Amino acid sequence: MDMNKAFFLRREDRKPQWIVIDAAGKTLGRLMTEVTERLRGKNNVWYTPHTDSGDYIVIVNAAKIAVTGKKMEQKVYERYTGYIGNKITLTMGQVMAKDPARVIEHAVKGMLPKNRLSRQLLRKLKVYAGEQHPHQANVQ
Repeated sequence: MDMNKAFFLRREDRKPQWIVIDAAGKTLGRLMTEVTERLRGKNNVWYTPHTDSGDYIVIVNAAKIAVTGKKMEQKVYERYTGYIGNKITLTMGQVMAKDPARVIEHAVKGMLPKNRLSRQLLRKLKVYAGEQHPHQANVQ
């Protein structure tokens, strides 16, 4: 191989894998950095920043994820409905009780670059609150 040529991963050369990660008892931030690196493909030798070279990630037991400190009471998630004065503020504990997958998706989205590629990568992240997931056929 000529050392003066740059390597760019082509779409047809990708071989993404399906990886199942059990989130039970793991710290949120540390797990999300690992997930983000695998989604982007930074753990692969053929990593190319502008292409989708990562794997599919299935996270199970999202409801059992651990956080440090008082984040369950103090961390706040805000969203705006679009109507005047309708900003909804929920604590992490309230969001975890309603939809634990949303906390993980929000954390991963915040760690990805803000561009079209990140929206494509987020479609490869599958998060489930319990043990069961419908991707058994894809996982080796």
